Amino acid sequence: MNWDRIEGNWKQMSGKIKEQWGKLTDDDLTEIAGKRDQLAGRLQERYGYTKEQAEKELNDYFERI
Repeated sequence: MNWDRIEGNWKQMSGKIKEQWGKLTDDDLTEIAGKRDQLAGRLQERYGYTKEQAEKELNDYFERI
């Protein structure tokens, strides 16, 4: 899925993202506001992922939806 499309539909996508990564709070998702780099960074903080691991998780997830 194209990231511009995700960013444009962030309100709808944020619910699905929260289902996938439940440690992200509503405040996290509001702050991220569709920015991929911020989402990857927040995944690193909440889940202890490396940068590469966070990027892989995002790529895998968005390829599936």
